[in-house]
Amino acid sequence: MHKIKMLAAAATLSLAATGAQADNWVLDAENSNLSFASIKSELFGENHTFSDISGSVSEDGAVELSIGLASVETFIDIRNERMIEHVFNNIPNAEVTAELDMEEVNGLAVGESTNIETFGTLELLGTEVPVDAAFFVMRLSEDQVMVTTNGMIFVSTEDAGINEGIDTLQELASLDSITRVSPITMRLMFNREAITN
Repeated sequence: MHKIKMLAAAATLSLAATGAQADNWVLDAENSNLSFASIKSELFGENHTFSDISGSVSEDGAVELSIGLASVETFIDIRNERMIEHVFNNIPNAEVTAELDMEEVNGLAVGESTNIETFGTLELLGTEVPVDAAFFVMRLSEDQVMVTTNGMIFVSTEDAGINEGIDTLQELASLDSITRVSPITMRLMFNREAITN
């Protein structure tokens, strides 16, 4: 979920790299990846993803990102269903908003990279969670930017308001424990789209 914040950073970077232009930067979901991990019974680590992610960054740095919660993929069908019902309460999306300062990457040329930090808000199940993260950004072409997490982002299930749902998962699966802090990684690709007036 904090994964969403990384998306925001990525978008901002791409925008900054081109300077002040009447363009939006749109997430290329097909070539992006948003993953989070969990550990059950203190022994078994597992990787999970969201396939439905979208987002954009306006020319002035306003970030809007969305994660389709029903697209969670844990690679076990019944667990996917339980996550959607008990953890996400059948809510369709989590949303991330941010305002990013693009000054430090304004001059980023094709092939150049930089590191940035960004701050924003994750809204999940009616709970607003302040988030911040570090990202590596590379300008791949005039119209494409890649953003990845610099290390991992850690999200607390308590902060995100989903502890009760995790309790239910643990009970249904008869597990001794489930991680209450999840590491998140992202690879985000953004394409520039000119605004047509």
